[in-house]
Amino acid sequence: MRFLGNFVHAIDSLNDWVGRGVAWLVIPMVVITFLVATLRYGFAVGWVSMQESYMWLYGIMFMVGAGYTLLHGGHVRVDVIYRPASARYKAWVDLFGSLFLLMPVVIMILMYSYPYVVTSWHRLEGSHETGGLPGLFLYKSVILVFCVLMLLQGMSLAARSVLVLAGHKEFEIHEEEHEGV
Repeated sequence: MRFLGNFVHAIDSLNDWVGRGVAWLVIPMVVITFLVATLRYGFAVGWVSMQESYMWLYGIMFMVGAGYTLLHGGHVRVDVIYRPASARYKAWVDLFGSLFLLMPVVIMILMYSYPYVVTSWHRLEGSHETGGLPGLFLYKSVILVFCVLMLLQGMSLAARSVLVLAGHKEFEIHEEEHEGV
């Protein structure tokens, strides 16, 4: 059981660190969005690459930060049933949700997106728009990073659930930990 506990702490720490790091991308995204709007509506000037850059930054934040969101309870779920439930009930829901919903879907996304990412790398694919950003192959690679981080976080959630069901109360998730996320 100590191995599972160490695994949970390692994956949770990784996704927490990655999520906090990728959150800093909001600053350049806001600055670029401001510049695009100011240049477009104030001076009737615009560049496709600038527009793509803030959309790509948003996509990177969304995909790479998904594991962080799952870790901190920011994902979508029906709290009417889940929130008032006992820790054991929550552990069962999280265990089955991770094993039969989250991880299979993420594995399917990984399996179907991998060939497209590889093809994109072979072509060194760029934007399909004239004047767009050249590194679309790098952007598509973020899908694989998303899958790996979400798969790891799903495994961590399943392992945490097993630990809770085995009586390790220190692994229970308390709602106040998720407040303000």
